[in-house]
Amino acid sequence: MKNFFNRFTQNQSRRGKTTTTSQIPFRMNFLFIIVGLLFVALIAQLAYLQILHGTQLKAEVNRTDSTVETNNVQRGMVFDSTGRVLVGNKSHQAISYTKGVNVLSGDMYRIANRLGKYLTVSTGSLTTRNQADYYLASDKRLKSVEAKIPHINEYSTSTAYDKALNYVLNHPAQYKLTHQQANDATIYAKMSGAYSLSTTYIKETGVTSKELSEVGEHLGEMPGVKVGTSWTRDYPYGSSLKSIIGTVSSEKVGLPDNKVNQFLAQGYSRNDSVGQSYLEEQYESVLRGTKSQTQVEVSGTKIMKEVKKYGGKKGDNLQLTINAGFQKKLQSLVRTASTNASGNSTGVYAVVMNPKNGAVIGMAGVDRNPSTGKVTNNALGTINSSITMGSVVKGAMISGALMDGVITPSNNTLTDMPITVGGVKKASWFNKNGGANMAVNASTALEVSSNSYMMQLAMKEAGFQYSSGAALTMNTSIFSKLRGYFNQFGLGVKTGIDLPGETTGIAGSSSKAHIGNALDESFGNYDAYTTMQVAQYMSTIANGGYRIQPHVLGSIRGTNKNGGLGAVKASVTPTVLNEINMTSAERKLVTEGLYDVVHGTNTYKTGAELSSIKPEISAKTGTAQTYYKGTETVTLSLASYAPSTNPQVVLALAMPNLDYNAEDNNMKLAKQIYAAYWSMVQSTSTINSSSSSSY
Repeated sequence: MKNFFNRFTQNQSRRGKTTTTSQIPFRMNFLFIIVGLLFVALIAQLAYLQILHGTQLKAEVNRTDSTVETNNVQRGMVFDSTGRVLVGNKSHQAISYTKGVNVLSGDMYRIANRLGKYLTVSTGSLTTRNQADYYLASDKRLKSVEAKIPHINEYSTSTAYDKALNYVLNHPAQYKLTHQQANDATIYAKMSGAYSLSTTYIKETGVTSKELSEVGEHLGEMPGVKVGTSWTRDYPYGSSLKSIIGTVSSEKVGLPDNKVNQFLAQGYSRNDSVGQSYLEEQYESVLRGTKSQTQVEVSGTKIMKEVKKYGGKKGDNLQLTINAGFQKKLQSLVRTASTNASGNSTGVYAVVMNPKNGAVIGMAGVDRNPSTGKVTNNALGTINSSITMGSVVKGAMISGALMDGVITPSNNTLTDMPITVGGVKKASWFNKNGGANMAVNASTALEVSSNSYMMQLAMKEAGFQYSSGAALTMNTSIFSKLRGYFNQFGLGVKTGIDLPGETTGIAGSSSKAHIGNALDESFGNYDAYTTMQVAQYMSTIANGGYRIQPHVLGSIRGTNKNGGLGAVKASVTPTVLNEINMTSAERKLVTEGLYDVVHGTNTYKTGAELSSIKPEISAKTGTAQTYYKGTETVTLSLASYAPSTNPQVVLALAMPNLDYNAEDNNMKLAKQIYAAYWSMVQSTSTINSSSSSSY
């Protein structure tokens, strides 16, 4: 029994060993099969990639993107009529940054910190947001801030950053930057504002030789940083013309917000400099030039190759009709006249123009603060300051009456006498009480500056029969009739000068309650006009009846090899806005009167002081009764041309709100201006040889 049990146990033991031994090879074989299948799959995939698509994938790996990088060029310059530079370009050594493709904020942070070791920039433009962005550009500082925000891990990356940014902005005292960090943060902000493959200036001006040397030595450590050149506007003849020429935005300001889309569509970058005002803005398309173009090949985030395809083209130049030397003298004379004025004087304005083609030779102006006496340059006051001019408009008043038919060259004599309507008496300056009543014709009315004559013309044009003391029952349509004739000469309408911001003047009320002011309108003591309008009005008389559009641009010109004025590409031709419908006999009646203002024989002629001017001039003086803050003042004006035959130049000036007893200030200034013109602009020897018309 025992032997049987032992044999049974041994048999069972051998059977168990056999089963275990047989299971191990099976598992090994299964594992080998799985590995084999994986190797087959791997080989198949490799064959798919290398044999079937190897060439395509290799090309994809080696593929480079090609794009164009653009850079700004010099802006066109502005020259005066003689070829002298009014606005040039001053070059500066500059440090710029061209942002690469797919450059991360961390990359720019490291470059900014490196560049900040060698370059000091102004931190005045650094905003609180700029500082916060710079602070968080460090991964270490970002994680430190995020650690203070509850449940930060529950947010997306962008949301988490916004949370961290708000935390820093709300705790500025905890994250205040050092002076060096503020410097680096400013650099970082400028880099961050650039578009991919666009160039921005890190420091445009004031780069020291030490900074240039150190930055240049370490350029290899700062991808995208370059040493280059920038340009700023330069004014060799001073800034008196700056208000006319306008300004250019800085790279920091960039494109104006109200036109950003328009400029972007034209190929500008957001940080490009553009003309902001007046001629710089008006002729931006001419002055801007054409940007240089560099073909850039990029592989991944690296720039592999740069090839300059187009070197760019400097902007074309503007040549103005303004004579720089004369303009400077004119501005000085106007400023001195205003400085010497007393009381409530609010400024002085003067325009000198060629009546044959509308070319503005000089336009100067100053504003004066009556409270402090401070005088500031304001040449644009000649086109946007509306002034009640007084009697200078009487040439247009008589012309309108002749065109209206209420007087004729053979029938134009009236009696100068005080005019009394509705209990109000209005009279000429020399005949306030009727003691100097006299017969005057149209020419004499201009010579002695008769207010009475002009008022009688207005009543005739209104179809009103005057009777001393009777109520003035004229129809209010007289306002539009008088203004219609004035408009034909340029008074009360825009002159069309090629400068933005021109005003139309100020027209008083035309209501029935103001019907008495129609009489004031007739002798220039109601509506207000600009000095440029007065210049256009007198030019229209001087050139024989053509209202010509004034202009300060003479031509657009290229640049020669020496950087000066090149060939003429376009010239401004005179534009006639309208022609005055008057006969030669009617025009003669007016021009004779303007001549007699200066050279006549009547005791009451108003321009006697101008008779010493050579060549002789024709003129109309103006004196308007005005008020400044309730104080009675006088505004003096003058509209004139010279020579009286074959006119070459027109001068218009206005001196508002002088002391009531001021006398002859306008004529004294006119004598100085004419002397400067004939000595600095045009020789008197050329007068007789000049053509009588250029339009």
